[in-house]
Amino acid sequence: MVIIAVTAESADEPRIAVSPDTVKKLAALGCNVKVESGAGSRSRFADELYEAQGAHISRSREEALAGADILLKVRRPALDEVNLLKAGSVAAAMLDPYGSRAGLEALAASGVTLFSMELMPRISRAQSMDVLSSQANLAGYKAVVNAAAMFEQAMPMMMTAAGTVPAARVFVMGVGVAGLQAIATARRMGAVVTATDVRPATKEQVLSLGAKFIAVEDEEFSRAETQAGYAKPMSAEYQRKQAELVASHVRSQDIVITTALIPGRPAPRLITSAMVESMKPGAIIVDLAAERGGNCELTRPDGIVEVNQVRIAGPLNLAGEVPVSASSLYARNLFAFIELMIDKKERALKVDWDDEIIKGTLVARDGRIVHPSLQQPSA
Repeated sequence: MVIIAVTAESADEPRIAVSPDTVKKLAALGCNVKVESGAGSRSRFADELYEAQGAHISRSREEALAGADILLKVRRPALDEVNLLKAGSVAAAMLDPYGSRAGLEALAASGVTLFSMELMPRISRAQSMDVLSSQANLAGYKAVVNAAAMFEQAMPMMMTAAGTVPAARVFVMGVGVAGLQAIATARRMGAVVTATDVRPATKEQVLSLGAKFIAVEDEEFSRAETQAGYAKPMSAEYQRKQAELVASHVRSQDIVITTALIPGRPAPRLITSAMVESMKPGAIIVDLAAERGGNCELTRPDGIVEVNQVRIAGPLNLAGEVPVSASSLYARNLFAFIELMIDKKERALKVDWDDEIIKGTLVARDGRIVHPSLQQPSA
């Protein structure tokens, strides 16, 4: 029988790696799921709900980890937590593989096999395991909801006997999963929405949601996307032209949502301090790239900055602000991934090291970091 441990996250992370629904599915595969008592409380998953689906509630972290074959987490586990696992066991989480290299190397040295869910290959077979998409969807939604709460005017156009209230103007910068959900949410709230991205394929998606596409559509724009679907770094000349277009557009907007991120790189700067100063009093910027330095020059991670009556929010965990939904989706992503490692006949852990999904997410094995994107050049 495969023993799966799920422990409580840090104080600033309300999500959890399993839901009662996925505990039931894991038990059906022959797994014994041990959940640390109270670990799901911030996602409204009481111990009793887990027990009802076959989980064992452990009184402590140490008890949950004892004998575990697999550790499931939301965030990168602590070293003292991983050291309680036996060598060769598996830990799967959002490891933040490009952050804190020393911490990652320490985890790898423990001998535990590490999988980073953020590195999930962008292939059809892995769509149900794509944590970046599931969590970004919620982040895009919550960004607009938070912006609307900060904005001191109505979002939709309202025609009343006392006069007409104009619709808010919302500009979404970066049309990935979070950006598309932000567009859809702002449209549902009645805003006039525009969006921009350097990837040409996003134009049709923006238009299909009823928004207007804003971009410098030259030759470089036509080839500005990698095979994996990410934006390529653009030339200085293109960035200059795009910045001029964006600057003229931003000054008329009520709400700007920025979502531009390239894995493993600092967030591209899309909004300068001069652009902020040109905006209308009361305008709002929500910067979803705050954890990587921000798309706005004035963003303060996990804080709100006000400049000339324009407020800039730099949230670090928007998906965590809707933890019930976020945990449910993340738990399903993890279940689909862990199911690949379970031999259903023998009810044992059996990893296919040649599987494209396994190879794509494998960060560390046998005490060393092995993922190609994390290899450091030799001195």
